[in-house]
Amino acid sequence: MTTMLWLIICIALGSTIAFAYVTWRNWIAPWRQIERLVRQITAGERPRTFLVEGGRRARRISLALENIFARQHAIDEQIAQRESGTKTILSTMHDGLLVVDASGRVVVANETFRKLFSLREVSGGTPLLDAVRNAELHQLITETLRKGEPRQSELALTGAQKNSERWLQVSAVPMKDDKIGTDGAVVLLHDITELKRVNEMRSDFVANVSHELRTPLSILRGYIETLLDNPKTSPKELARILEVMERHSKRLGLLVDDLLTLAQLESANSNLQLSEVNLSELFGRVVRDWEKKLVEKRLKVMVDLPATVAIVRADETRLQEVLYNLLDNAVKYSHENGEIR
Repeated sequence: MTTMLWLIICIALGSTIAFAYVTWRNWIAPWRQIERLVRQITAGERPRTFLVEGGRRARRISLALENIFARQHAIDEQIAQRESGTKTILSTMHDGLLVVDASGRVVVANETFRKLFSLREVSGGTPLLDAVRNAELHQLITETLRKGEPRQSELALTGAQKNSERWLQVSAVPMKDDKIGTDGAVVLLHDITELKRVNEMRSDFVANVSHELRTPLSILRGYIETLLDNPKTSPKELARILEVMERHSKRLGLLVDDLLTLAQLESANSNLQLSEVNLSELFGRVVRDWEKKLVEKRLKVMVDLPATVAIVRADETRLQEVLYNLLDNAVKYSHENGEIR
């Protein structure tokens, strides 16, 4: 009887253990493996294997998880490629780009924008005024967000160094949403500093040409007065005077040509007629042309030319124009009985 009882107990215990093992193998262990796979996928980790030991249902679930992971991985790669492409585009843009949300907080700011405003980094969500601290730009963007209309303006940025002012053409365009209206704004900042400088150069050029026109006209008028006052001028002196007058009439023509070719001068594409120029002879002619003015102020011109640079390759007419301008200023601003070197 006792033996039979123990046998029954052993059979029952063995059956329980067998049932527990089968249950563990077919249900509990697979579901724990599936739970571990889900945790790894959720954390963005790649599981070592998607193989789940268990029933048919567990294997189907593990196969579905593997497909989900593969699709998610492909999507992540596409997003990474697009983000990389976007970052490359933003970093290579010559213009500053800023994107703000509806509340005026920074969403995106490219490298050019950060350099323009001397910013190390601009994190997403930073209030524009805190990041840039430029009231004009802040007001422009605020008006764009409030009215939902594109706006443009010129913005001056003054740097810490002297003559480091930069000019920007700012264009702000609102981003529209059919449901909520203006959802933010895209701001483009184009550096127009060089354009401003070109405009200033144009104004300076016109002013300089107007000034330089007076010099040959003054010389021509002076020699004409000399001829009128001395009608019996010797043939040799008359020939010299006429030669000087001819040179200055050519100079007047050149100045007029410069006005007509202003666009070429702005783009630094002016054509130079290069030839070998004897500096000693050129300086001598220029000084002789100014002889009357020099005598009036009792000025002495000292020309010190090294022998090694007696001949140079240059545009003689342009070089002569430069020397005329320099000598004109020297005569004008030198004291009497002075010396010009």
